[in-house]
Amino acid sequence: MKFLTESQLEELKKIDTPTVANAVEKHHTRENTEGFMGYNIACQFPDLGIMVGQAVTATFNTTTTGKKRSRSVWHECLRSIDAIPVPVVIVAKDVGPRPLHGCHFGDSMANVSKRVGAIGLVTDAGVRDAETVHDMGFHYFSPGMVPAHGNFGLDETGGPVEVSGVLVNEGDVIHADSNGVVAFPPDLADFVISESKKVWKSESDEFDWVNTDEFTLDKFIERKEA
Repeated sequence: MKFLTESQLEELKKIDTPTVANAVEKHHTRENTEGFMGYNIACQFPDLGIMVGQAVTATFNTTTTGKKRSRSVWHECLRSIDAIPVPVVIVAKDVGPRPLHGCHFGDSMANVSKRVGAIGLVTDAGVRDAETVHDMGFHYFSPGMVPAHGNFGLDETGGPVEVSGVLVNEGDVIHADSNGVVAFPPDLADFVISESKKVWKSESDEFDWVNTDEFTLDKFIERKEA
C-alpha cells in the first residue's frame, strides 16, 4: 500500500472537497461521473472541517436477528488501522437485511478507533452517540442517526466496498467536508494538489471578472465557448 506523505496530507487539508472533485476529474483515468458519493452520505459534523485520510474498509451486518455475534473481525480491522502510519478513514458498507436500521458506530468504537489512528467514518448506514463522538473530534459521514447497535458484527475487513456508488479499495484517499465525500487512489495525490491550484486560479479569475464593468453576457458566453 502506498501512503501519503506528510506534505501531501497537509496540502490536501487546505483544499475543499468540491475543488478536489474538479481537479481529480481532469486525470485521464477518471470519468467526471465517478468517484464522488451522493447526498445520502452526509457530513454530520460540518464544524470539524476537512477530513483527509486513507481508507480501511469493512462490511457490517447489524440487522440479522440471531446471527452469532463476534468481535474478531472488528479487532482485525483495528489492527489494520494501527498498522497504517497516516490518518485512517474507516469506510463501512452495510450488508444487512435492514439498512435503514443498521448502526455501525458509537462512542466506544470511535474512541478506540481514534486511539489507534482513525479520524473518521464514512458509511451508508446509521451512527449514534453524536454528541460524544463530535466532542472527541471524530468525523461522521452517514445517512443519519440510529439509536441502537442492533446485533453487532463485521462480516469482512480489508476488501473493496461500494458505498453510495463509489468503489473504495483499502488505501484509497478519502477527502471529505460539508459538501460530501470524494475517493481517489494515493498515486493521484500530487496530481490532485497541482490541479486544485489551477482550478482555484481559474475560478477566482472568472469570479472576479464577472463582477467587473467589462462583463457582458455575450462576452461570458464567448469565453465559455472558446
